[in-house]
Amino acid sequence: MITSFQDLIDSRPPWSTLLILYLRGIAIILIGGGVIYWARIIGIVEWRGLWFWEMPIALQGAIVFFAVLDLVAATGLWLTVSWGTVMWLFRCFCQIVMHTAFSDLYGRRPYEIAFYLLTIAVYVALHYLTIKENREAAGRPAETGT
Repeated sequence: MITSFQDLIDSRPPWSTLLILYLRGIAIILIGGGVIYWARIIGIVEWRGLWFWEMPIALQGAIVFFAVLDLVAATGLWLTVSWGTVMWLFRCFCQIVMHTAFSDLYGRRPYEIAFYLLTIAVYVALHYLTIKENREAAGRPAETGT
């Protein structure tokens, strides 16, 4: 029975399990995003009052790019393969660059950028804790320096 916060911490699943659940949660979000992008492309949903064929070419290119990338990254994250994480990080950095360096074309979205940075930070923390846990389980001390 969990009676204190320490009991809750002690009874948590391994960090590797939490990392897998986190990546699969991100995969579900990406599947939703990919489906929305494809709905825009085939004309089911408008975006800011414009249909896909009425949008500027730069925006059309971005929508097609992320329609494909979201679903590819989601597949890789769900399978927990390394290329899935790479594709997801690439996607995050593309969105960050798009809404900062090219904000005149794609608009500023500070909340979206903050979301991407937060999800990356959570991933890095969970990945670090997983590596530390695996090293301790193997009987090697966790490295604290560079």
